[in-house]
Amino acid sequence: MTKENQELWKAILGEIETEVSRAIFLTLFKHTFLISFENGVMTIAASSVMIVDLLQKRYYQIIKKTVDKHTGLSVKIIFVPKTIFPEIKTDDKDGPLFAGEEKSTIIGHLPRVRKEYTFQTMAVSSSNQLAYVSAQTVAKKIGTAYNPLFIYGPVGVGKTHLIHAIANKVFEESQDKKIFYITSEGFTNEVVEAIRTNDTARMKKKFRNVDILAIDDVQFVAGKERVQEELFHTFNTLIDKGAQVVLSSDRPPSEIKKLEKRLSSRFSGGLTVDIEPPDFELRTAILLIKAKKYDFPLTIDAAKKIAEHSQDARKLEGILLRIMTEAQSIEGELSNNIIEKVLYNNNKTALSYYHPDEIINNVCSFYKIKPTQIKGVKRDALLVRARQIAMYILRSRLNLSYVEIGNILGGRDHTTIMHGVEKVEGLLSGELFSDEVNKIISTTGGNLVD
Repeated sequence: MTKENQELWKAILGEIETEVSRAIFLTLFKHTFLISFENGVMTIAASSVMIVDLLQKRYYQIIKKTVDKHTGLSVKIIFVPKTIFPEIKTDDKDGPLFAGEEKSTIIGHLPRVRKEYTFQTMAVSSSNQLAYVSAQTVAKKIGTAYNPLFIYGPVGVGKTHLIHAIANKVFEESQDKKIFYITSEGFTNEVVEAIRTNDTARMKKKFRNVDILAIDDVQFVAGKERVQEELFHTFNTLIDKGAQVVLSSDRPPSEIKKLEKRLSSRFSGGLTVDIEPPDFELRTAILLIKAKKYDFPLTIDAAKKIAEHSQDARKLEGILLRIMTEAQSIEGELSNNIIEKVLYNNNKTALSYYHPDEIINNVCSFYKIKPTQIKGVKRDALLVRARQIAMYILRSRLNLSYVEIGNILGGRDHTTIMHGVEKVEGLLSGELFSDEVNKIISTTGGNLVD
């Protein structure tokens, strides 16, 4: 894509932005890209098949009118999902970048840190209050309060938000502080590249000459010997000099399989705090905050209705965006009919897109246990029952392999998973047990047991 095309599409989007609501622009248009413009044919990429469909059905005339005006031609427009262009690397400020172009890692004001993830924009309740307060304390007392701070919990509960909030707060107070945020995948890539280029000295300087090092999803360094070795020495160097280390994971250090004992011990040496799946009140608050972000008039009653349908904050935001799209596309006020329609359609396909952590969260919520317990080694009768039901659901509805389920549930052997699935299948003939399994995922609007 040429610079000329970038400028053309930027101008077109600027005019479209004045003709549609802010919510519609942010949801449908903001992340569209002009892929090519040749021989009177313009190819536009959107973020998903759903967005492509909405643009074609409801906004084609607006787009074509604006395109024709800016080009002086009668242009044929083709919409495609950007997934068919794997070479595209998106950048929020300037649109897509292609392989070979220089990509800035600055998002907002800090490398890789989202400026909107602050303490002020995070909803807090009993499920995340301890982690929230701990993160605030770390931001105020770098390297002296809790070091390291290890935050764990399932997907979509706000671990990354808290890590970014720490970085943003420290940057706000002291812009001279060196803050480095990276995912464990990014850290792994840095180590591999340093070894490949025989330049480990540069890498060590990069990670050890900071005031705060924050690593997301640190569980993925497990089993990688050289990466763990480098992380161990980097960790020791930073702690010894009083720098702050913040880590996140989907489980506590003691339950990360193939993690070296010395690293597990270091990770547990400060404060380890978990974030549980958001309760109903917190989910409602999250929806209201997201709606305000998109300048969408969501009532408390509507937020409560939506909050009943998932424990995952990310899934809730997706539902909210679909509701916004429906409401804005007919240029009417939000109604119960719109909410019911979106929730019904979402429920019909919910299991197809369920994340394994959501299944586990639902099971744990039903039995009033924690995800770490279901992934742990204890064999209390209640834990075994919950664990085997989780195995069955992950196998029968997400079609995961026995090995995948074993890894998800704390690194268990595939034969253990097979036994658990068969055990549940044998019990499903009982009405009470069948009802129990169905109730676990009642929020998805269907029965698991056929």
